[in-house]
Amino acid sequence: MTILRSVRRIAVVLLALAFVPAAHASGPAVSIQASATSGPAPLSVTLTASGDPALYHWDLGDGTTADGPVVTHVYPAGRFVAQVTATGAGGTSQAQVTITSLGLTLGAPKVGTYGQRARFHGRTVPALKNVHVGLYRGERRIASARTDRKGRLSLRGRVGTPGLQYTLRYAGATSNAVVLRVRPGLDTAFHGTGQVGRALSFTAHEHPAGAGKLKVIVYYNGHLLGQHSGQGGVRVKLRTRRPGTYRVRIQIAPATGYVANGRNVEQAVYLPALRVGSRGPSVRALERRLHELHYALASVDGFYGADTFDAVIAFQKLHGLPRTGATDTRFWRELEVAHIPHPRYPGTHVEVSKELQVLLMVHNGQVTLILPVSTGATGNTPLGVWHVYSKVPGYNAKEMYYSSFFVGGFAIHGYHDVPAYPASHGCVRIPIWVAIRIYSLIDYGTAVYIY
Repeated sequence: MTILRSVRRIAVVLLALAFVPAAHASGPAVSIQASATSGPAPLSVTLTASGDPALYHWDLGDGTTADGPVVTHVYPAGRFVAQVTATGAGGTSQAQVTITSLGLTLGAPKVGTYGQRARFHGRTVPALKNVHVGLYRGERRIASARTDRKGRLSLRGRVGTPGLQYTLRYAGATSNAVVLRVRPGLDTAFHGTGQVGRALSFTAHEHPAGAGKLKVIVYYNGHLLGQHSGQGGVRVKLRTRRPGTYRVRIQIAPATGYVANGRNVEQAVYLPALRVGSRGPSVRALERRLHELHYALASVDGFYGADTFDAVIAFQKLHGLPRTGATDTRFWRELEVAHIPHPRYPGTHVEVSKELQVLLMVHNGQVTLILPVSTGATGNTPLGVWHVYSKVPGYNAKEMYYSSFFVGGFAIHGYHDVPAYPASHGCVRIPIWVAIRIYSLIDYGTAVYIY
């Protein structure tokens, strides 16, 4: 009886076990070893799958596939995820690894000037942020820059002789090589002030010296005087017996590997003492130079009229010269080396210096026009920043001409008398001949800085 009961229990247990589901089957264990996970493109990588016995299928991340436990693949520039799928008796499993194949690209202008800096640009593939990339000319590093968040960079490198290759380099990677066409460097200069009766000469030099053949063609008052040629450099003596204008054309016939270069330059031969009523080439040279420096003139006509007088006064005020309205040797020396002044404030506005008695028209942070003014005789022209709130064309009852009011009864306006010193009732007087022009340049709301 006892034996019969035991048999029955065993049968029940076996029957119960028969209805218990089997445990869930798991895929094989798998891992990846890569001979390299980063390096310069093209990057050759050997990928090895290991683990439990299985069949291996690879998705290499760049659109290609392969089979087997060991795969060798060459990656172009970029970042890729290689994934292996292992299939065994119990199912499938996967493993993956990231491969970074580093590439660099370089762009450059077609032509660069020897000895000067040219603008190069490039990027890393994949995009690497804030890495330091070098620019090389041959084997010499000539510049470096950091990449932005998109892996881009821009840098300036000095141009060498023709045939040299320029590349970017970083972490063992080298970009495509670019070769520039080279324009010879050209230095030109007049030696001497240009004053009548004083020594004057002209020189031209090419860089490097063997870049081509120099030709210098000299004109005086529009008439051809002669041609001069040389290798490396040319020097020409110029006569200064009477006022006039030299125009010199310089050309480089390039040697092999170089491209042509050239320029035109001018130099006035002038009488130093000029005043109202003077006329001729010396006055024209004076007016042309003042116009280049943005001093207001009615025209460049070779006649020393009221506009030339006012432009000379404005220049003398800005450069601490006697306010005579006439020129002398000291004036010409200052004029030769002068540059356009810088405004105190950014943007588009008007600036008036009570100390210097000049007005500056400023557009986008650059001085575009300079003219003399006369402010309040008692110093009552108000300091500060104001804004034009009223504009009155023509004359008013106080003989103010084309007025732009910026605060109270104070305005910028034309007037028949604009001495070289403060003389107004508080307004900013400007010459009558330029009043309409200034009025047209000032809009409602224009800022006026008085200092």
